[in-house]
Amino acid sequence: MSTALPQTVRAVIQPDPETDALILTETALPRPKEGDSEEHLVQIKATSPCLGELTWERYFPDTFTAERERVPGTEGAGVVVTAPFGSPFKPGDEVYFRNEANRRGCLSDYTLVQKSALALKPSAQGWVEAAATPLSALTAYQGLFEHGLLDPRAMATQGGDARAREANGKIRLLITAASGNVGSWAVQLAAAAGAGAIVAVSGPSKADDVRKAGATDIIDYTKQSIASWAAAQDPSSTHCDMALDCAGGDSLAGCWAAIRDGGVLLSVCGSPESLRPASVAKSKKLAKATWFLVRPRGSDLAEITKLVDAGIGRPRVDSAVEFDDFQQAFDKTETRHANGKVVIKVMA
Repeated sequence: MSTALPQTVRAVIQPDPETDALILTETALPRPKEGDSEEHLVQIKATSPCLGELTWERYFPDTFTAERERVPGTEGAGVVVTAPFGSPFKPGDEVYFRNEANRRGCLSDYTLVQKSALALKPSAQGWVEAAATPLSALTAYQGLFEHGLLDPRAMATQGGDARAREANGKIRLLITAASGNVGSWAVQLAAAAGAGAIVAVSGPSKADDVRKAGATDIIDYTKQSIASWAAAQDPSSTHCDMALDCAGGDSLAGCWAAIRDGGVLLSVCGSPESLRPASVAKSKKLAKATWFLVRPRGSDLAEITKLVDAGIGRPRVDSAVEFDDFQQAFDKTETRHANGKVVIKVMA
């Protein structure tokens, strides 16, 4: 591709962490530091807002540096423009990624991405789907396979190990908000890994979609709480070995009743211990009950690429808007009314 690069680029900035109002401006083209062996300049094709991301610096100021460009958009897809010597990624490569939250984001014509966060974009995806994939898919993947009980080697894309698949087949898994962005990926990945049972918490309008994705049982949260579902089960045979909570609040609290002694309770929304109901016996001990944060790991995304190109796993996309409609995209995401990811198309 051409090496002629602009001196200035379009960028959307959050001028103050105390406000969610964004401003379109021009900034200098971001450039890797001289001799840097990690940073790649990527031309951004599309990005997707994350719920709450404009408040992160407000609530966690120590995570951010004052001198950084406050450009939002932690996940994106685009084309490598420049790469450090020896990088596996070359100019012209189509990539996708999730950046660290404290780095310059993707709501700009170009941004810098570290080698460790990059993966080749699935050939089966266009730019919109690719931009909607990294954050949700990585969260589900790491929750199930790094922090959770499932073994990824059971999947055909990682060798289809028979022993791993046999072990996964003995695991009963509970997933809350199973029709949401992270939950839907978790259902698809758990099914691909051969989980023995996938109990999905979903509303009635999405129940069929969740079953098609791989769920074996549905808890309709409009009719039954997780705790009441658990109370009606035989604890010795139907309580779950693991829960991946993608909802928080009452759903996270309800997971305690559905998990067997010695099981694993993970949440992407809050601390399970802080929401342990008083009704759950103090004698109940879990092997792990924790809140975890996703890591921007390109090696995990590379495995997700293999799955997507094998026809396994797809993101939920609500809509795609033009670059100038960036505020609309963030506002819709914050209302929680989006039926999937809202994607901003940055460059044609």
